[in-house]
Amino acid sequence: MTTQTAKPGHWLGMVIFSGVILMLLGSFQLIEGIVAIIRDDYYITTSSGLAVDFDYTVWGVFHSMLGILTMAAGIGVFLGQTWARVVGIGIAAISALGNLLFLPAYPFWCAVVIAIDVLVVYSLAVHGREAR
Repeated sequence: MTTQTAKPGHWLGMVIFSGVILMLLGSFQLIEGIVAIIRDDYYITTSSGLAVDFDYTVWGVFHSMLGILTMAAGIGVFLGQTWARVVGIGIAAISALGNLLFLPAYPFWCAVVIAIDVLVVYSLAVHGREAR
């Protein structure tokens, strides 16, 4: 009797990419948050301010916590955990929304992060099972 092992598909690389991107995205969010906490005057708005009027320290705490959670989900994706895929999709969606609200403060950077979030959601939702 022979046993067959499931051969990973060609989308496994995309799932690994998502894990790396989640870890990078988390570190970017953490850096963005630390900067907002330490230097309120670093982010200069191009309009009347943020979409939701909060102090930049509040946004810094939000981005820092989001960064830590995102890095943890990235590690879980590497380990092939289903919970990490679900959490990664949720965090990437929250990250996209948070960066949409932070857009007036740093438009180019937030647009890049939103685009990366969309890639992560797609790859984890469509091909996330391949990491098992």
